[in-house]
Amino acid sequence: MNRSAGILLPIFSLPSRYGIGCFDQAAYDFVDWLADAGQTYWQILPLAPTSYGPSSDSPYQSYSAFAGNPYFISLEALIEEGVLTKEECDAVDFGTKAHDVDYDKLHEHRFKLLHLAYERSDISKNPDYLKFVEENHWWLADYALFMAVKTFFKETGWCTWPEDIRLHWGFALDYYRETLYFDVEFQQYLQYQFFKQWRALKTYANDKGIQIVGDIPIYVSMDSADVWAHPELFQLDDQNMPTAVAGCPPDSFSATGQLWGNPLYRWDYHKNTGYEWWITRIWHSFQLYDVVRIDHFRGFDEYYAIPYGSETAMNGHWEPGPGLELFSCMEEKLGWHPVIAEDLGLITDSVRKLVRDTHFPNMKVIQFAFETYDRNAQNEYLPHNFGENCVVYTGPHDNETLVGWLEGMDPELKKVIRGYLCDEYTPDKKLYRSVLALTLRSNARTCIVPIQDYLGLDNSCRTNQPSTVKKNWRWRLKPGEVTKALGRDVFDLTRRFGRLSEKAR
Repeated sequence: MNRSAGILLPIFSLPSRYGIGCFDQAAYDFVDWLADAGQTYWQILPLAPTSYGPSSDSPYQSYSAFAGNPYFISLEALIEEGVLTKEECDAVDFGTKAHDVDYDKLHEHRFKLLHLAYERSDISKNPDYLKFVEENHWWLADYALFMAVKTFFKETGWCTWPEDIRLHWGFALDYYRETLYFDVEFQQYLQYQFFKQWRALKTYANDKGIQIVGDIPIYVSMDSADVWAHPELFQLDDQNMPTAVAGCPPDSFSATGQLWGNPLYRWDYHKNTGYEWWITRIWHSFQLYDVVRIDHFRGFDEYYAIPYGSETAMNGHWEPGPGLELFSCMEEKLGWHPVIAEDLGLITDSVRKLVRDTHFPNMKVIQFAFETYDRNAQNEYLPHNFGENCVVYTGPHDNETLVGWLEGMDPELKKVIRGYLCDEYTPDKKLYRSVLALTLRSNARTCIVPIQDYLGLDNSCRTNQPSTVKKNWRWRLKPGEVTKALGRDVFDLTRRFGRLSEKAR
């Protein structure tokens, strides 16, 4: 495999017209820009539908492991179809800040427009829609009903629903499917539009030589169609409530750890089914993406279990995961597929062995290389200590931007960085460029850089800050911010370090 490069930019961060990045012309323009800049990969965050509320909107807390986010449906495409008008879309207040996603206004207004488009679409006679529903019935039926019932109960979590539908009893399913028929059909219509538009965009990207790196969380949300419809897959009691939940122990991000709250898998059950659900999930992911990054990969070796009801993650403990057996079953059933193992955080020798045994490239983060001063330069994230079979990042979506990281750095640590770079003279405000070049220069076969770092943006443009709420997953590009001049700069850096795409060589 050749040396390559790519850029990390979530779909919601595109500079689209109607409040949030989506599959509109801005996405196609960004693909063109990536191709002109000599890139091979566009890495995005999960495409799944996000939940709603003050601590939600995270692509890692989704209503489904298989569905797509309706926010990403292009209103411009629906205008072209004739089911919406430009005047209707222009009249809606999606927020006044071009660089910020206002989820409250999106939730209030966007679904009204989408429902209007559904009402004007004669989908019952659309053979493409009917084929989509038939082919995806295995996940779509439960998901569409789940979302319709959730709307009926004013978006409360399924754990608070009446017992018959909460426990997924057959007669209750029949009753709500009949009662909420058009609401269920609306949810199916949203998924039809999502997948139709996404596949068109992905095909366009692939034709331009751009591969999509997708991202799937290891866990699913408790308030999801997956847990509601298939409680047998998870560690739940006889009332389908969790006995333990996911998170991670105290670390540099949080002194009390991170309490994610996701239900944990019953790995014994999965093993007895030949890991059928997980194999199906990975197969589905490769229908959407060219490369799949699996978040929190270490959870397959050991997972952190926190007693349900805990207020912090401090009382959790480690339990063994499925290990290599799961990935051996995947390869046997699906063949080889390109996977990136996100192995960040507290990494043990057994996790390192699992990554080696799968032969998946793991992740290296340049910011982690200088977290502590190492007199013997043994830090595994220092570029001279890692080989080719990895993907190096200046920083992934959970990290500070390079500029923000350097601005808040202790002066002594900054001296260490300058010493490693043999760079005593670059002004502080330009030092991020030297760190960026170090990342691209490394031996890692693939280098992924968040667009914020090419733009030299500070932490006000950060994508996510773990253990905080209300300010994450909101940043997006302003129109015109990604310029041809920036593309030439990215192209020159990519060429200088031997990472141009095949089409650009």
